[in-house]
Amino acid sequence: MGNESTDGLGVIRISDGDFVRLTEYLRNRFGINLTKKRVLIEGRLNQYLVRNGYDNYTNYLDAVFADPTGAELSNILNYLTTNYSFFMREWEHFEFYRTRILPELKETVKDHDLRLWSAGCSTGEEAYTLSMVTGDFFGADAPSWDRTVLATDISRKVLNFATAGAYSAEAVEPLPKGWKLAHFTKLPDGRYQAKESLRKEVLFRPFNLMEKSFPFKKKFHVIFCRNVMIYFEPQTKIELVGRFYDALAPGGYLIVGQSESLDRSATRLSYVMPSIYHKV
Repeated sequence: MGNESTDGLGVIRISDGDFVRLTEYLRNRFGINLTKKRVLIEGRLNQYLVRNGYDNYTNYLDAVFADPTGAELSNILNYLTTNYSFFMREWEHFEFYRTRILPELKETVKDHDLRLWSAGCSTGEEAYTLSMVTGDFFGADAPSWDRTVLATDISRKVLNFATAGAYSAEAVEPLPKGWKLAHFTKLPDGRYQAKESLRKEVLFRPFNLMEKSFPFKKKFHVIFCRNVMIYFEPQTKIELVGRFYDALAPGGYLIVGQSESLDRSATRLSYVMPSIYHKV
């Protein structure tokens, strides 16, 4: 599996054997298809290999797969998954959630226990936005509702960032001024940190969406899984959407990215509008 080489620019090239070894593992374990992303893999991992004393991918992958703590695997996921998120992204989804979904839930959820899941939450912007929209909707009645958002990702690095909830001034710029005042504190270094009152409304946890069965005891009313399945193969995507269907309560909604679509012939979910689906 060797035969890696370093080119004249100092980039460590991955051999065909190690490329297959890595991409097959990521596809089988996490549903991530990078079989056409050789340049991306080399570009994102090169400096990490050099910094940690590796001059070839064979030894590096041996270390990744032999690490019993999973720390090296977590590192490779941090580098190879996109982890791209920002506040107010695809705002139309939150508007639909505010004007259509929340009024329905207010009438139908008698125990006041909302079940909200940000699946593939990245650095937390989506989950915090979901929490702020929900709190605004209920207003003075908000304390009487359990509005905790479950936010999951395979990358512990982004989960640690999201849990801390400290963002650059540029990152929070799109937020309404009232939200910044109510939910964020300006830090001495110029960043803005989500206040404890907001952070306690979001529960960040590591979770692999490729788990064959989800361990949740209660069904979700809303699942946001936006721009997560872009590297998934069609069959992997179909199977995951099936698990989302099973995890949704009757009347629940699945919201995917605006550039994504589901195979409607292969899902029991009903189409509402582009990127929004309903469990009737």
